[in-house]
Amino acid sequence: MAKTSPIEFFRQVRQEVAKVTWPSRKETTITTSMVFVMVAVASVFFLAVDAVLGWGITAVLGLGS
Repeated sequence: MAKTSPIEFFRQVRQEVAKVTWPSRKETTITTSMVFVMVAVASVFFLAVDAVLGWGITAVLGLGS
């Protein structure tokens, strides 16, 4: 395998970066908003699961009053 010089490497990197389709500001904003919403939904889900499991374990082990 032939070695690539650093100058050639950076030239190839620039060519590849030029091929990338970058998202628009609107697409980035929408995607970021969707991530925050999904994080909030997942947080509420795991909070509910934790509460139910905690209640169930407490009931089974008789740790309550």
